Amino acid sequence: MRPAEGSGEPQGGAPVNQSDAAPTVTLYTRAGCHLCEEAERVLLAERAATPFRLELVDVDDDPELRRRYGVRVPVVAVDGEELFEYQVPADLLRARLRRSRVD
Repeated sequence: MRPAEGSGEPQGGAPVNQSDAAPTVTLYTRAGCHLCEEAERVLLAERAATPFRLELVDVDDDPELRRRYGVRVPVVAVDGEELFEYQVPADLLRARLRRSRVD
């Protein structure tokens, strides 16, 4: 798992107050997947308007994830809840991120 470029991850292991923390969006992906590339573009565009941490996870780096997801990528999870697979509707993502900030 790696944070996306420019993700703004805290440095030096400083504790993060969960109530102040931006939501974490995880993109389960694999190399050479055009749908995964499109999902990442949607997420990066949305992150410009709505702050969140973006983690990219290559399912082929972990045998368990490869078994779990198979060809079912991209999958997008917000704070651990899987919400989208294959496509990322920007309006639904935005609504879910807003709910995360209110909770």
